[in-house]
Amino acid sequence: GSLLMPYLMANVIAALLWFWMLDYQIGIVNQFIEWVGLPRVAFFGSQEWAIPTQAIINTWRHMGYTALLLFAGLQAIPNTVYEAANLDGANPFQTFSRITLPLLRPVLALVLVLTVTGSFQVFDTVAVTTQGGPVNASRVMQYYIFQKAFTELEFGYASALAMILFLILGIVAFIQMKFLRGNESDLA
Repeated sequence: GSLLMPYLMANVIAALLWFWMLDYQIGIVNQFIEWVGLPRVAFFGSQEWAIPTQAIINTWRHMGYTALLLFAGLQAIPNTVYEAANLDGANPFQTFSRITLPLLRPVLALVLVLTVTGSFQVFDTVAVTTQGGPVNASRVMQYYIFQKAFTELEFGYASALAMILFLILGIVAFIQMKFLRGNESDLA
């Protein structure tokens, strides 16, 4: 339950939670860092830390969903396959590399596609925490499209950028599924 809780939480709430926890002045994380004897870190206020911090937040949010998908994939592998490998004398590494990974390939392909496309869905985290700053260091494509459309009122340009982003993500997903043979299972 607690592993899935971050995924069930709204993106804006998760971003605000981490924004407060990582605040330079009053954030609990910086209080702990200072207590340990290290200098405070401007997680959202420095060009070096803005994007990695947002990546960590989004990774934290989606870790439970990814774990749930992998768990479901592992549950789908029949025990008889592992029993046969054990009878044949396979060690744990051989069992993992020759049975578990190949049989998990469709689930791993799905997780990879969802993770890559999900990594492009960081608009809300950026909008709540840094608004693309400092000095455009965290201005991701989605936030740039938003700025073009609703701040600068260049709807045509923003629409073109959105279509280009859609095509890029579609091509990346297609290539991932094709090379990982995500629609084939070794169980058949």
